Amino acid sequence: MFLDRYYQHHPDGVVISPDQASQFAKGICQDFNPIHDPDAKRFCVPGDLLFSMVLQHYGLSQKMQFRFTGMVNEQTRLQLPKATAEQLIITDQQGKSLLEVSFAGEKTYNETMIEALIRHYGAFSGQNFPTLLMPLMLEHQVMFNPARPLVMYDSMSFELQTLDADNLGINLRETTLDVQGKRADEHLHFDFTDADKVIGKGIKKAILGGLRPYEKTAIEAFADNYEQRRKAQSA
Repeated sequence: MFLDRYYQHHPDGVVISPDQASQFAKGICQDFNPIHDPDAKRFCVPGDLLFSMVLQHYGLSQKMQFRFTGMVNEQTRLQLPKATAEQLIITDQQGKSLLEVSFAGEKTYNETMIEALIRHYGAFSGQNFPTLLMPLMLEHQVMFNPARPLVMYDSMSFELQTLDADNLGINLRETTLDVQGKRADEHLHFDFTDADKVIGKGIKKAILGGLRPYEKTAIEAFADNYEQRRKAQSA
């Protein structure tokens, strides 16, 4: 499967290198969050890659919930256990929980369907900054620290009416930002479609930390630099 290039199996667990994580973030998700750069001091594997690995290893179920409970870096050795009928917990080599997943409904291992969902969801998820998050921060007059942006993937869930779609797509339905002091919860509500028919729904939650009052010049400069990095990658 196309995902095999983004991780390696080792005797003590699955390893994702900084280069592999960065290539997935930028190539599949168009995500240029500095935390996914190979040389980042606080480097972190993108949650969307972990989500994608679960689909490849354990199949796609009609109902799935993902809760990210820990950070993954180049030292992490992911332990992929046998899944029960309803849930699994992916841990590091010390047994610390990193990702908790629950399943329900019918399941498929169809590689075409799974790859389509991974690619469409990755592209959708990568729109978050600046396209979706900037208007929310402006509306609520808050922003993250441009020198140390903290936007963390918290959880995601979805429900599909069918596991057979010829023209799978994902459309945004609603965005919200719940500000609580120096942190906020962002929710992205979306629909799965097959051609023009809605076949499912989902919600992604991200947490913003280190919030401060909105400064138009500072956040727009950060967004401009972000877009320049994206255009350079495309070129």
